This record gives sequence, C-alpha cells and structure tokens, in this order.
Amino acid sequence: MFELGQLRCFLAVATERSFSRAAVRLNMTQPPLSRQIQLLEHQLGIRLFDRTTRSVVLTAAGRAFFIEAQDLLERAHSAAFTARKVAQGDIGTVTISFVSSAVYEFLPNVIAEGRKSHPHINIALREMTTAEQLEALRLHRTDIGIVRSPLDQQGFGCECLVREKFVLAVPREHSLATQRQVTLRDLDDQPFIIYALSSWQPFHELMAGMFRSAEVRPEFVQHIGSTLTILALVNTGMGLALVPESATKIRFDNTRFRDIELPPGVLSLLYLVWRVDNDNPAFQVMLTAIRKSVHTLPNTP
Repeated sequence: MFELGQLRCFLAVATERSFSRAAVRLNMTQPPLSRQIQLLEHQLGIRLFDRTTRSVVLTAAGRAFFIEAQDLLERAHSAAFTARKVAQGDIGTVTISFVSSAVYEFLPNVIAEGRKSHPHINIALREMTTAEQLEALRLHRTDIGIVRSPLDQQGFGCECLVREKFVLAVPREHSLATQRQVTLRDLDDQPFIIYALSSWQPFHELMAGMFRSAEVRPEFVQHIGSTLTILALVNTGMGLALVPESATKIRFDNTRFRDIELPPGVLSLLYLVWRVDNDNPAFQVMLTAIRKSVHTLPNTP
C-alpha cells in the first residue's frame, strides 16, 4: 500500500507539472522524487503521468487519483490535528452527572465556564440520584459526578465543592413568614415537608438527626424527593420545609424564604467525584474548569 509521503510527491508533481519544480517545492532532489512516483505507480498498477522531455501530464487515471489523493491527504492532516487536540483536551466529550438541586446555581456556572474556556468540548449532562451516579462512574458511563454524599473508595477522587446553609420555605400566610427571628424550636408541631429517605438520604438523615438532637418534633406531612416539588407543596400551604439557599432562585407567588438558626454543621454540601483512572484528556480539562467556576460562588470551601 502506498504511503502519505508518496501522495505528497504525486500531488506536487501533478500541481507543478514538472519533476524539477516539484523537487524544489518538496526540498528534495529529483532522483528520489522520481523513484517515489515510480513506486506509487507500481503499487497501484497504473500509469499516473505521461512524461515527455518537455512536459508531465496526468493520465485519465492520474486525474481521478489526483482528486482522491487530495482528499486522503487532507483527511490525514485532519486526523493528526484532531488527535493532537484530543490529547491536549481541547476537543472531546465529557459526561457530567448531577443531582437535581445542582441546576439552581452551581451547574449553570459550570456549563458557562466550560463553554467559555473550552468551546470545542461537548458537555453531556445526565440528571441522576447520588446512588445512580456512583454506579454510573463505576461502569465508566460518566466522567464526573456532582453528588450529595462523599465517596471514600479506592480508585475514586472526591472533594467538597459547595457548602451552603439551609433556609426555611414558608407559605406566605404563615405566621413565621413575618416573624422577626426564626429558630429550630419554632418548627415544633408544625406541618413539615421533608426530603425522602429513598432519593435524598443525606438530607433526610441530616434533618431527622437534627430534629431528634434538638427534641423538636415537626409533623411530617410529606416525604418528597425533589426540591422543586417541595417548594410547590409549600406554595399550596401544605407545610414548611428546609431547602438549600440556592433554591431561593425558584420563585413561587405564595412562598417566602426565611433565615433560620440551625446547629453548626447542618449544611447543604455538594461533592465532586470521579475515577482516578479516567484517561479522557477532556475530563481533566473540565475538572479544572469546574473548580475554577466554583470559586466564583459564595459559600465555597
């Protein structure tokens, strides 16, 4: 099979219509150039040029091969260029999985920063629970996970990215909506919408443990797995809820958000997790971009 170097020689001769001029163009002497053309014709089993003492003219087969040879050489250059860009992490695809609450503030910043700094990297997004994300990472189905629980397992990297306080979501007509100062004790006997254990285990356990330690007993009227749904229920007057501060960006006409005094350590946390053996160059580039984007947010570590 012919080589790319032979194609370059052929295209130079075909373009210049002269072996001597083609040799100058390729910065080589004429004998090795003629030898490369002869080898190419031998390998193809056809004559590419009609040669006379005064001219070099493409044969009919040579004219057809000229078009294909140009395309092959361009594709080879493109392949090399693409391979270098992929190796540098300048192009490629990164799959980021995330918990739903990350879309309120954190994830939009990540996407904006990623597109700004690396516009040729395709970011594929997958909304999953924390448990689903960890399984997807193990199966190499995602590159980066944004989860609620830390992962301390060999072969995985993990770091806390966002720490934010909880705020109290209150129906507009509720007495706490206008109370000057709200404490945890104010939630005793109140109808309360808590995160579901099945889908939001970190938040459920955090809040349930906090209430037990403080000996505060809200009336749990619903166990829900979505912050958006929780706020929609608060908006109907069904009960109160504690939600991450970033959720205040979700607006409902009949919902008010109030600061509340909570015990130290009761925070909404987001963790970044990944496989340490991930060899996708674009993954490392996007990991850096995510860290950079987080520094623009309040309440980051």
